[in-house]
Amino acid sequence: MSLRMLAFALAGLLTAGAAPAADIKVATSGGFAAPSQALVAEFERTTHNKVEIVLGPSMGATHDAIPARLARGEPLDVLLMVASALDELVKQGKVEPSSRVDIARSYIGMAVKAGAPKPDISTVAALRQTLLDAKSIAYSDSASGVYLSTEGFRKLGIADQISSKSRMIPATPVGEIVARGEAELGFQQLSELVTVKGIELVGPLPDGVQKMTPYAAGIVAGSKEPAAAKAFIQFLTSPGAAPTVKSFGLDPVTAKP
Repeated sequence: MSLRMLAFALAGLLTAGAAPAADIKVATSGGFAAPSQALVAEFERTTHNKVEIVLGPSMGATHDAIPARLARGEPLDVLLMVASALDELVKQGKVEPSSRVDIARSYIGMAVKAGAPKPDISTVAALRQTLLDAKSIAYSDSASGVYLSTEGFRKLGIADQISSKSRMIPATPVGEIVARGEAELGFQQLSELVTVKGIELVGPLPDGVQKMTPYAAGIVAGSKEPAAAKAFIQFLTSPGAAPTVKSFGLDPVTAKP
């Protein structure tokens, strides 16, 4: 079934219940930002609901981080973020437990500046040597970077050797740092790297050091538009949305009928 057909089906369900059009605000971390933005227009067209999307890391202390947005009382309806971070918000009572659903599986990739030679990262040994040879390394302050800095580089046995030339990038997409020439190698979720201009994706990390990060969605406790929020999450996990999600380097999780 096509995305358009699913959208019409969803619209029919909403209108059958005489649900008025609603405005919802969605906060998404970078890992799921591109597919959610790509799917919004069709959802709005067929349901007449309006969606405002704001971006922020799933974790960390930056101003736009999703936990920080909630802490200062920013009105949000839907969260799309790293599953472990969303689960923490569920525990804190900030997200409705019954609304929490997995939406995608994400993997870490590496990028270089456009036109630069692509180093070999096809094996664990090759990745290790590439990191040792690099002049500078950048990684995110969210799930992928936290993993690399606390586990991944240690698995490779080079954490101490590369610490002086590696840095965590808060808030700014790592790809932009690489595109500006401020780092030779950049690591982030594949779905975040593929949308950045001025870089070239070298590829995903090899098995043995790769880490899959699940992404999940949930409705903020106290949302004024829970029906529209639920409909948006259902739309993102519909079979018709899966090709769009996959096109951004993610493995979609399709909801069971």
